[in-house]
Amino acid sequence: MGGGVESSAAMPAGILGRILERKRAEVAARRREVPVTDLRARIGGVGPVRDFGAALRREPGTEAPRVIAEFKRASPSAGPIRPGADAGIVTADYAAAGAAALSILTDEVDFDGSLADLGAARARVGLPLLRKDFVVDEYQVVEARAAGADAVLLIVAALDDGRLRGFHDAAGELGLAALVEVHDAAEAERAVRLGARIIGVNARNLDTLAIDPTLFGRVATLLPAGTVTVAESGLRTPADVRAVAGAGADAILVGEALMREPSPGDALRRLMEP
Repeated sequence: MGGGVESSAAMPAGILGRILERKRAEVAARRREVPVTDLRARIGGVGPVRDFGAALRREPGTEAPRVIAEFKRASPSAGPIRPGADAGIVTADYAAAGAAALSILTDEVDFDGSLADLGAARARVGLPLLRKDFVVDEYQVVEARAAGADAVLLIVAALDDGRLRGFHDAAGELGLAALVEVHDAAEAERAVRLGARIIGVNARNLDTLAIDPTLFGRVATLLPAGTVTVAESGLRTPADVRAVAGAGADAILVGEALMREPSPGDALRRLMEP
């Protein structure tokens, strides 16, 4: 599970490399505590998978993209954002404000999240849920389904082609969607070769944490027609949203700009103003 020889991608360095090294150790420890057979036994009790991809696809003729509203208490780039926030309360606020889907950060060390946040969101809202974490092992895909996720994030920069395809296939076997995240043209090519149906273009460089606001427009032109496209990071104003929508984004993923506001739901409404 989660094996394979590195190919078609250099081993990540910098901030991403540090996180992945830690994540591999964490997953090994969790597997010792909770065998994968136990996780699979829990899946029947969490309810059916909701269609994440369908929730994101923008209807022809509509101007506004769909929104994946993100719950996170902290991040490596911003530090503490909303310490102590309740996932159930915030995600219900997002749902009332018109979010199409929700992203739940489950990394504990850098994002102050947990799998329990997925459960809290699942109990409060009916929207599809993305488990957002650094997937380095198939165990985490099963773990996501058992915790109530409807989709998982697969970061192309973090995985060689063998692992990327293996985790993508494992998600499909469990009924989960995969949001395949890219950061440049080369990664987009790998995602297309994989056959990814939902591709996110993250404007944040995962090593330097710098934002490139033009990245989505450049990379989106490389993606096949019919791909559900998601613009990620750096979206703080209605003008930012209009720019990526004009470049073809079906959906946006936004979190920090919302989580810092007194009411994340009201902040979402303001962000999506025409």
